[in-house]
Amino acid sequence: MTRSRFLESPLADRNYRRLFTAQVIALLGTGLSTVALALLAYDMAGGGAGIVLGTALALKMVAYVGIAPIVGGFAHRLPRRFLLVSLDIARAAIMACLPFVTEVWQVYVLIFLLNSCAAGFTPTFQATIPDIVTYESRYTKALSLSRLAYDLENLLSPALAAALLVVVPYDALFTGNAMAFLASAGFVLSVRLPRAQPSDRDVGVWTNISFGVRAYLKTPRLRGLLALSVVVACSGAMVIVNTVVYIRDRLGGSETDTAIAFAATGLGSMIVALTLPHVLPRFPDRSFMLIGGALSATGLFLGLTGPGFVPFLLIWLCLGAGSSLIQVPVGRLLRRSAKGTDRPAYFAAQFALTHGCWLLAYPLAGWTAGMFGYETAFAVLAGVSVVATLVAARVWPREDPSELEHRHGALDHVHNHVHDEHHQHDHDGWEGPEPHRHPHRHAPIRHKHSFVIDGHHWQWPGTPR
Repeated sequence: MTRSRFLESPLADRNYRRLFTAQVIALLGTGLSTVALALLAYDMAGGGAGIVLGTALALKMVAYVGIAPIVGGFAHRLPRRFLLVSLDIARAAIMACLPFVTEVWQVYVLIFLLNSCAAGFTPTFQATIPDIVTYESRYTKALSLSRLAYDLENLLSPALAAALLVVVPYDALFTGNAMAFLASAGFVLSVRLPRAQPSDRDVGVWTNISFGVRAYLKTPRLRGLLALSVVVACSGAMVIVNTVVYIRDRLGGSETDTAIAFAATGLGSMIVALTLPHVLPRFPDRSFMLIGGALSATGLFLGLTGPGFVPFLLIWLCLGAGSSLIQVPVGRLLRRSAKGTDRPAYFAAQFALTHGCWLLAYPLAGWTAGMFGYETAFAVLAGVSVVATLVAARVWPREDPSELEHRHGALDHVHNHVHDEHHQHDHDGWEGPEPHRHPHRHAPIRHKHSFVIDGHHWQWPGTPR
């Protein structure tokens, strides 16, 4: 990489470089412990290991869906570095307990607690990156790097775990993951994060917990994103749940063939992640993401042909590429759709809602294939993907400007505020330093500015109440 290209990269920023290193270390540790968890389940339950592992993964999804909005709703009240470091340390402590479990229920409790911490850490971490990488082109490259990190972890972790298991027992992988979380905490602690701006949201508990999901679902482009997240879940669930059985039972392939099939999906995703930052600035995010939905649906429909090994690899390559076309721009949409102080709540809503999609897609992929055959599974998931892509195209307008003209009626209310363009009023006396809180009135006004759903804008212009 030349010096000029390095300076254009988000890695040129010291703070981002350290946060990215923390992410990679934590991802690698988590990948190793996933292998160790499967071996622990087999040790404890023998032939019932699948039930133990399936229950643990279901608890993981429940934690993601249920806990993320709660943490995201209150993340704006806490120092972000303190929150991230605390959650990393908590994850390290929980992971260090796993080698000592003696009962299956203990595994369930620890997995739920571990993923509850992850449900708080991951969206808050993702929402922090836009405050550090402020230029749009750099931020797009940061999203690409994040996607590459996930794909490389999926490819490398099993191989690294296999190599380590030659010389250490599997429970040492849990210890390694605990150390990875501590290293991640150290890197986060070394970063100077920008001070978060005060939020103007109301202080009610339910208001804060539900804010992210309510605001997300009121934003048309994010409703489109949610529909496309259904596509990602359908194609991803088909790959994760049915690859092994299809390769081994239908095609009579080997373990190596199975690994190659998973690698094909990762390769498709990485090709897109490497290419997209160079073309995204010239075209709308919507175009690429709808293409991703169409490509994923097409790949699933091609599965109806009963493909042999090489066509199967090409289909899996398409599914990886389609998913990446949808996932890489997600951060750009969330950044555009939320005020800085509200980003943790929006990212948490995205995290919870998308994992809700996965929670439905996993059993759909597994049960339809197991009960009715692979062709039925391909047909059902392809059909859902087509409908979801059409819904996304419908609810996400082709013309999607950032600035929208809208009208406010007269409003009297109380909340924390500073004297910005929306709060120009006089005080009878001194109300304390800003941000401060007191009853105030907004006069009726029609104006135009960059529009997001927030404490003063609860209805998207042009949509029915």
